Amino acid sequence: MLDSGTEALEILDICRKAMDIVGAKFEAQEYFIPELILAGEMLDQISALVKPRLAAGDGEDKASAGRVLIGTVHGDLHDIGKNIVTFMLDVNGYEVIDLGIDVPVQTFIDAIKEKQPQVVGLSGFLTLAFDSMKETVDAISEAGLRDKVKIMIGGGQVDDQIRSYTGADAYGINAMQAVACCKQWIGAWREKPTPNSMTSASSAFPTRSRSSRPTARPSSTARASGPRPMPASPSPN
Repeated sequence: MLDSGTEALEILDICRKAMDIVGAKFEAQEYFIPELILAGEMLDQISALVKPRLAAGDGEDKASAGRVLIGTVHGDLHDIGKNIVTFMLDVNGYEVIDLGIDVPVQTFIDAIKEKQPQVVGLSGFLTLAFDSMKETVDAISEAGLRDKVKIMIGGGQVDDQIRSYTGADAYGINAMQAVACCKQWIGAWREKPTPNSMTSASSAFPTRSRSSRPTARPSSTARASGPRPMPASPSPN
């Protein structure tokens, strides 16, 4: 398509629409983890071909829709879901800072201070990532940065109980939700650009409740009736 003259942005938009379909089918349990992994690998290959054309000036410059910091938390090396979320945010106009996999807590802290994102995405596929997510959120709070960012988590067995345990603001079951969440949060922040406006913004995702946040990690039994496991997101591993 590139050789035939199709613009890079058009190809990325086609990929975005295709990933919307993949996400919807995964949510409807028509697609499963193997299909999601395959879609992610295909997306990586297409991105590798298309993005150099964008860097070379193929396509119009657009104002950033917002800045999102994302990474797979320490102790976890999975990145398929994270990469899909990163791609979807990217093609929707967000500046995405991808810290990669097995990211130490301090790296998140330093990146928040330096890059000043509006949203932070913590990804993890393994169950051990839950504690790493909580540790990261707690460290962000201790660093005095918690009210400056919204935090979303995703991956593996993540559900609302895990969101509450980690102290995150939201969890997502696919990349489309990660994008929708960023749009709502950052849109509210831009309408009311005050220091606490990101914290007060409403969300279509389940949001945190400080009073009901559990101090103990939820067991797998307690989560048995929760949402179906998902390997991605946001927004969104």
